[in-house]
Parts: sequence; C-alpha cells; structure tokens
Amino acid sequence: MNSNSVDVLLVGGGAMSTTLGVLLKQLDPHMSIMMVERLDSVAKESTDGWNNAGTGHAAYCELNYTLENEDGTVNIDKAVNINAAFEVSLQFWSYLVEQGLLPAPQEFINRVPHQSFVWGERNVKSLKARYEAMSAHPAFKEMQYTEDREQMVQWMPLIMQNRGTDEPLAATRIEHGSDVNFGAIARNMSKLLESTDNFELSLKSEVTDLEKNSEGGWKVTLDVNGKEREVDAKFVFLGAGGGALPLLQKSGIKESDGYGGFPVSGQWLVCEKPELVEQHFAKVYGAAPIGAPPMSVPHLDTRIIDGKKAILFGPFAGFTTKFLKTGSFLDLPKSVRFNNIKPMLSVGKNNMDLTRYLISEVMQSHKDRCDSLRQFFPDAKDEDWTLAYAGQRVQIIKKDENGAGKLEFGTEAITSEDGSLAALLGASPGASTTVNTMIDILERCFPERLNDGDWQAKMKEMVPSYGESLIENTDLLLSIRQRTLDTLKLKP
Repeated sequence: MNSNSVDVLLVGGGAMSTTLGVLLKQLDPHMSIMMVERLDSVAKESTDGWNNAGTGHAAYCELNYTLENEDGTVNIDKAVNINAAFEVSLQFWSYLVEQGLLPAPQEFINRVPHQSFVWGERNVKSLKARYEAMSAHPAFKEMQYTEDREQMVQWMPLIMQNRGTDEPLAATRIEHGSDVNFGAIARNMSKLLESTDNFELSLKSEVTDLEKNSEGGWKVTLDVNGKEREVDAKFVFLGAGGGALPLLQKSGIKESDGYGGFPVSGQWLVCEKPELVEQHFAKVYGAAPIGAPPMSVPHLDTRIIDGKKAILFGPFAGFTTKFLKTGSFLDLPKSVRFNNIKPMLSVGKNNMDLTRYLISEVMQSHKDRCDSLRQFFPDAKDEDWTLAYAGQRVQIIKKDENGAGKLEFGTEAITSEDGSLAALLGASPGASTTVNTMIDILERCFPERLNDGDWQAKMKEMVPSYGESLIENTDLLLSIRQRTLDTLKLKP
C-alpha cells in the first residue's frame, strides 16, 4: 500500500503504535493503516530492550506503587490496578502466540522472579506492612516474605555476599515475575503488520504539521527522507514517546491545553561477566532515595535480551532538554506555550528537591555510581560494570484544580472530543500496560465499531477478560493467569 489517504495513521514505531495497529488489524483486516517512524527502523527509542528495565510491571516488586498511610497501613489500590492492566497485556500476547502471530515466548518474555529488598528497621517494618496488605489480596497471594538471611542467600546470592549481620533486612518474592523485551515484541508486531494488506510502514519519516481536514479527519504533513508528503487520515494516533507532546500541541485540540513535559534521562550500570551473571536471577527493587522521582527506584535486574543474559543496575537519573534520545536540545524550550507556561513554571518552583537530585545524579563519577551499586551488591568491582544510556522519559506536567501545575509520574492517554486523534504521554508503567491503554483508546475513539457484535466477539477472543473487571472478579483473574503463565512459559 502506498496511498495518501488512510483510515489510521500511527505516529511512532514503538510498543504503543504497533500494539494499536495489530489490535485494529485483528478487528478489521480491511482497514488501511500507515505507520510512520522518524528513525531508520522501529522500536529504537524507549521501546528498545536496552532503553528500559524490561520489567513486566505487575506491581510485584515496585515499592512506589504502594503508598504508606500515616497510621502505618498500606494503600495497594495503584498496585492492584497496574497488576490487572499487565494481565491484559499477557492475555493479548498469549493470543498472538497461540495464533502463531508472535514467535516462541522465550524470544520476547522470560520468567524472572520479582523481589523487593530493603535494609534498616524502618524500611523492614514498611515492607512487612506492604506484604501483609498485598498477600491478603488474591492477585498477590503467592507473594513470599522473609527476614531470614539464609533464605535471602537462596533468593539473591550476589546481594547477600559479605553483607554485615547487624543490619535488619527483609525481602519479598513472586516467582512468576517476568523480564520482557519490549523491543522484540514491537519489531515482531511490525513484521506482522507488514505482512497484511493495506498497511504501509514509512521509515525516516517525521510529522512536521497536522491540521483538521474538511472531512473531519486530519491532513498530516510528513518529511520523508527530505521530501514532503501529505497524508489524509480519518484517525491519528500519536505514539511517539517523548515526541508525542510537541505533536499533540501542533494538533491544536482543546484537550492539549495546559500540558507540558519534564524530560528525565537515565543511565544503567551493566555487567555481562558470566561468572556474576549466573549468580543473579531476579529483578530486585529497593526504596528510592529521598527526593528521587519514582522512576529512579534502584533495582538490580536480570536481563535476557536476544537470548543473552546480563545484569543491570540503576537507573541513574539525569536532566536534558531532549524529549527523545535522538531528539534536539531545543525540544523543551520549543514546547513552552502560553497555555502551559504557568503550569511549567509552577512545577519548576515546587520541585526544587527534584532539580537538586537530578543535578547531583549528573555530577556522579563511575565510582559514585558503583558505590550506590554496592549498597545492593557489596562485592561489586568498578571494572566489572560499564555505563549504558537508557531512553528518554518525558514526565507529564498538567494543570491542577487551581490552574497551576503538577508533575505526574505515570501514563496518560489524551483523546480529542470527536475521537479523531489520540496521544499517549508519560512514562512508567508505560509499555507493560500498553494493551490495556490501547483498548481504552479504542473504546474512546471507535465506540460505534466496538459495539458491533463482530468486534465484541473478536475482542473477547484476543482478551478473554474484555468487558469484565479483573479487579472485582478475582476468580476470573486467577483462572486467566493460569492460562497466560502456561502459554508464555512463565510458570516456576
């Protein structure tokens, strides 16, 4: 297909756009879809395997997904919501594997236990309260808790090597956690889309403008490898990671008013030394330093990318004005508008601790970073670890109820009133909840089609829990989980 008029235009070739494209093609194989990507191949930005931690965010180990109340109790609502959303992704991936539309599961997802690990009396008390609240919920009933050092040696031998005996320690563990290569998923979904009729992938293509056309859709102007091309699209999805905000602003839809972005860069320490890699098999999350953003929760992770194991530690945050890893230093200043300058200045004024933290992170030496690592892995040697640069994350700035600004760490879908345009902003849990988020966009932008019996039946085939709440119906959650763990080879 090489048409200048399409039903759907997907901007960005990462996890979001490829997932939405595959969902739509499964629902309507005749739909004409074009996907444009500014780089020379798909999934090179935040979706790429080395640009994220690969944690299938199911809230099993991330302490920032649970809030401790003043009375010491723990609110697990966010964790329950994220867990249910990840289960939706597992269902869709299972369907694609069963249909032979994705390769063998181990090529994109592998079982890696998810653990939380803390030290210090106060943190131990907090983790125990978190465990008690979560393990009482059916979604987390398999969570284990221990303060026993011998048990911890079994769970995480590297972390326990030569660790002093006088400090209180505690850990939780869920065996069926996962390590996900989101880059592999997106690349395979892109190949699947390319094998269908009425689909075009346009690489080295950048959106330079978009405006409403006379038919209620969008006239989108592209720079395709230096040549201008115009495409009319009935529906446009802006799934370009950090690049989605400037495009959303170009659209001029009223729903974009007041939105800004706060870019945060990331770095990892990576170890590929076989004798160390083979001694660590878990994703182990700790508590974030005071003043650190939630995305900077330290963790020591097993990674399995393209069949090769490594250990990753971080992330170390930093500040840049780029919205994409391959972006421009002018991205942030160019995003300032009359309607978002007040929220952005307000966030800057009210988040000085975060600013100081980011500056301190940027100033760290390799030894400083390895010293942070040694809190997790006491015997770590500087020479065994190298620095790798992660993808950019653009945190959401939006108006609060007083018209000022608030900084949000999460993922948010924005849709136009007429449903002709949708954009995805934000970061973690990001790719892990992609399928759930894309289904939400389908419901908001294609409501009449989704009410059709054929679309309803196909949605239930792809995601058996569709139309039902996995949060309220925990029996359904557990039965579906058994199927997905089996299909994706995640059972211990």
